[in-house]
Amino acid sequence: KVVTIAKSKKFRDHHGKVLLEGHRLIKDALEAGAVLQTLFFSTVGHLKELPEAELKRANLVKVKFEDIKSWSDLVTPQGLIGIFSKPDHAKMSYPAAQLTSSLPLLLICDNIRDPGNLGTILRSAAGAGCEKVLLTKGCVDPWEPKVLRAGMGAHFRLPIVANLDWESVPSNLPASVQVCVADNKDPGAQAETVSVLRGAGGADAAPGNPKAPVKSKAKAAPEHEDAEGAAGVCIPELAAQYYYENWTQTPVAVVIGGETHGLSPDALHLAASTGGKRLVIPVVPGVDSLNSAIAAGIVLFEGKRQLLRRHKQEDERHKFPVV
Repeated sequence: KVVTIAKSKKFRDHHGKVLLEGHRLIKDALEAGAVLQTLFFSTVGHLKELPEAELKRANLVKVKFEDIKSWSDLVTPQGLIGIFSKPDHAKMSYPAAQLTSSLPLLLICDNIRDPGNLGTILRSAAGAGCEKVLLTKGCVDPWEPKVLRAGMGAHFRLPIVANLDWESVPSNLPASVQVCVADNKDPGAQAETVSVLRGAGGADAAPGNPKAPVKSKAKAAPEHEDAEGAAGVCIPELAAQYYYENWTQTPVAVVIGGETHGLSPDALHLAASTGGKRLVIPVVPGVDSLNSAIAAGIVLFEGKRQLLRRHKQEDERHKFPVV
């Protein structure tokens, strides 16, 4: 049953359970208010670093280290596995330091399917002080063990709302938010609305031929071109600019597209409806794109820099009003 919880999303969803392994992750979960049901441990010493009050409410089961080793997919298991009720972001109590450092900056993940990438993205979002992370349908389950390990406790530092339809995304965003998309399309290149979507872009434009369709690389960090595409999908026009130019309206949300499919048309339509922009990370010619987790880190921390600078300028204005 332990192994099934770890490896089956369907089982996790049906029974409302998640599996956490190791002192750091279990301690972070308990401090955030996650409900521990059963804790498997190999030595009593493992329990000393965990909050005693929370342990009294759970079933504590001492097992052989060999058993934990056979259940774990870690190279070096720590001898501690906890089965928790699936955490509800609305009921969690996030660390005070995280809340005081929170910025009006949100992240929307669009078709992020690699567990390591998603975990790294969540860790970057927590580090940048994001207010919230939204995961659309098509993203990997954030409670998969590989995502949890790569997240390094980020799941218990900021709200993560998973499995959202694009129709329900706006209701999870603040009023008057501007949605921007991370992209690798050069803002200096000619931009045209593309009516055919193939993977994450149309056909390449011939140089010097303005009538040729322009490839709309609606990707934050594609790693492979997707061979399958949906014909007849209209991609809205978005103004493109470099990521280091000013784009942080208050509040602002950034969409990061997946490794294979890139940004979906829904993401571009949402950005267009809020007056959002394409944020371009320039790379050396010949380099197709950046990894999605790297792109997310670059854009989020630039957003943080801009927001902190803006807050500082506003504070100075209040202290020294212009006469």
